[in-house]
Amino acid sequence: MTSALDGFTRFEFDDGRWTREVWRIGTGPAVIVMHEIPGLHPGVLDFARDVAAAGMTVFCPSLFGEPAKPVSTGYALRVIGKILCVRREFNAWATDRSSPIVDWLRALARQVHKECGGKGVGAVGMCFTGGFALAMMTEPSVVAPVLSQPSLPLGKKGRASLGCSDVEIACARTRFETEDLSMLALRFSSDKLVPDERFETLKREFGDRVETVELADSDAAPNPAMAPHSVLTLHLDRSDPLGATMQTRDRVIAFFKARTEA
Repeated sequence: MTSALDGFTRFEFDDGRWTREVWRIGTGPAVIVMHEIPGLHPGVLDFARDVAAAGMTVFCPSLFGEPAKPVSTGYALRVIGKILCVRREFNAWATDRSSPIVDWLRALARQVHKECGGKGVGAVGMCFTGGFALAMMTEPSVVAPVLSQPSLPLGKKGRASLGCSDVEIACARTRFETEDLSMLALRFSSDKLVPDERFETLKREFGDRVETVELADSDAAPNPAMAPHSVLTLHLDRSDPLGATMQTRDRVIAFFKARTEA
């Protein structure tokens, strides 16, 4: 029987505070793919395979949910409830700081860069983890952050917030200039989970160092269960290789290849 995890190998990474399982595939410089809610579902793993096929080693940490479990509404709601009520590694509402789990992700980036080499590590966050890629820029090994539909913080109060501390934002801004780096930010323009104000903040804070991609609803793969949201996974229209979502996927992969020197 085939599995969504075929081709991946599993290991556990412990930063001294938390231990999480990580799924790995490919060879070459490292890219960390942080999954969206509800977990490391098959669509995220398919994207990881795409990156690996382009000549990079992809590391997929399992931060919540069950690896390889398909997405369903009930599953997603259960995971959201657990994160908001139980998990202390995540700040869903904070407007002035990142989630504590970002420290673990930075440690993972240091480790995989030592192991895989290259110029540095790529990192993409999706939805709940979208802003983590920006916060990870305080780790010198991270050189290619991608924010895909960054959805934190939640609530009206945080619409313009990036879910990072002032120190993290200032560090990223300095590194972008001194190391000639940049980042990508992706969303569907109608996505209520990724407010206009958040992208306006990105553009104001980072200017031409952030490349934003804002897609139309008509670009999304049909998905009756949810409105267009998941740029690189659930709403990636693989049926049209020349379509906007596939072109966006290809732009992300090219960005990782260039920055990590894969």
